[in-house]
Amino acid sequence: MQQKGLDDKPLSGVRVLELGQLLAGPFAATLLGYYGAEVIKVEPPGKGDPLRQWRILEDGTSLWWRSLGRNKKCITLDLKSEKGRELVRELILKSDVVIENFRPGTMEKWGLGPKIFEQQHPQLIYTRISGYGQSGPLSSKPGFASVCEGFSGFRHVNGFPGQAPVRPNLSLGDSLAGLHAAFGIVLALLQRQKPESGKGQVVDVALYESMFNMMEAVIPEYSGAGVVREPSGTTVTGIVPTNTYRCADGKFVVIGGNGDSIFCRLMEAIGRDDLATDKRLENNAGRVKHEQEIDQVLSGWTGSLTSVDVLAVMEQARVPAGPIYTAEDMMNDPQYRARDMFESVDVNGKALEIPALVPKLVKTPGETCWAGPEVGSHNVEILTNVLGLSNEQIQHLRDQQVI
Repeated sequence: MQQKGLDDKPLSGVRVLELGQLLAGPFAATLLGYYGAEVIKVEPPGKGDPLRQWRILEDGTSLWWRSLGRNKKCITLDLKSEKGRELVRELILKSDVVIENFRPGTMEKWGLGPKIFEQQHPQLIYTRISGYGQSGPLSSKPGFASVCEGFSGFRHVNGFPGQAPVRPNLSLGDSLAGLHAAFGIVLALLQRQKPESGKGQVVDVALYESMFNMMEAVIPEYSGAGVVREPSGTTVTGIVPTNTYRCADGKFVVIGGNGDSIFCRLMEAIGRDDLATDKRLENNAGRVKHEQEIDQVLSGWTGSLTSVDVLAVMEQARVPAGPIYTAEDMMNDPQYRARDMFESVDVNGKALEIPALVPKLVKTPGETCWAGPEVGSHNVEILTNVLGLSNEQIQHLRDQQVI
């Protein structure tokens, strides 16, 4: 498969070796590949990355894989074999970045830990993603996103008071860890360019810490005031009004009227001028005290109109508001289309739309050049062009089931 369009991207010339599987490590590599890095993904022979079989399948392969595997050159190597590990060692020596998300200690057990390469390849950026990080009493524990989201404090504030904490129907811990890993890799690449440095380093990313990084003020609020933030359902503690409201057609809308002047416009728009001038509600602190009253008024109003009419009134009054979208809604929305938030890829002769990635760079934008390929698609290309193996040597690896 011909590589196209990646030569003029911000990360062109950077070779990334992806040794992880499922989501966190692969998502980090997907982000890097989107902006020009050459990503070589190593998978076990046979079925490859388990994510290829997750969720909805088309022609025997997950539709999710076509998005997560975009722009990657996929090879197979049996890391449980000595020859497989030897070839990975050679690939690491020829790469700028390695990404692994195995349980801590696994790479060391295979003789592929970062210390092995400190002298042989001091420029290497060795990226490690795990549940709890590479140190500390929990470092050896397996780290699934669901568990680490709870450990991070995120699950505690997500849900409704008095009920079991709610899980969003996404693996946020994995995705955020991948995002943090990609950010850490770019920082390490920048540091490596400095004349006084010139060296790589280990990037240590923990799933729970990536979620913890999103926890806003929960720590200073507890440390400074002894307050533990609790779940608040569809609202946000201490900011009023910002909530989700049901409309007459059964659909929900989000209304954020928490600025002082915005609140006045909101109340006037729904015919409650008395509340717009109510001294009790002239600032956020007062509105927090009377949150239930305000939400009852807004719920009553939205319940009398369709979601389209509610949003039209909010637009006219310049009050931030919007719908709760499904995937179908997103794909039919002109804003998403105008911003090119979907990219069409060819999968075995069929067109498939996958999400574009952000941020958007005006001069050197990212790009999907091909969908996630089949298992081992690039074995010959990488083993020949990068490692210099002959056709006979590659066939021998096949015969030995190393690839």
